[in-house]
Amino acid sequence: MKTHEIVKDVQGRMDKTVEAIRDELSKIRSGKATPTLLDPVRVDAYGSKMPLNQVASVSTPDPRMILVQPWDKSLIGAIEKAVMTSDLGLNPANDGTVIRIPLPALNEERRNELVKVCRKIVEEGRIALRNIRRDGNDQYKKLEKNHEMSEDEVHNHLDEIQEATDAHVKKLEAILQHKETEIMEV
Repeated sequence: MKTHEIVKDVQGRMDKTVEAIRDELSKIRSGKATPTLLDPVRVDAYGSKMPLNQVASVSTPDPRMILVQPWDKSLIGAIEKAVMTSDLGLNPANDGTVIRIPLPALNEERRNELVKVCRKIVEEGRIALRNIRRDGNDQYKKLEKNHEMSEDEVHNHLDEIQEATDAHVKKLEAILQHKETEIMEV
């Protein structure tokens, strides 16, 4: 691997880590209805477990309501059951053609629990970033040890990796701050 490719690889892996954390946080309920809230729900349809968004359209007509409109009306019971048995704590209402899922308001204790969960997820992201940084640093140190790079070149590349790490940690902090604000808003 060429020396500049190591930094690119490290940055690419860090970008993927930040995106994975952002995706993980988007699934945490913040009191506002979002279609991604139902992403973990699997429906028994056509002889297999299918993601909800593959058997119905999911929309949010207002901040406290999720609307699920099945493409096949015969699946409405299975969809309702899947939402009720999921660990999301939601109570769907079936009117025969669509399923309405009202989101209850979050109490202060639950909000604080959700913030703790978010912080834990972001901390796991920071750990992953540090591991990626260590991998990149180790590759450069190995090149130096094998006399394929000078000490100054290695030092410059290590600085680049540290700058990338700092930038990605700041992105995680910004994502966390945004999510905390979203959760704590009443």
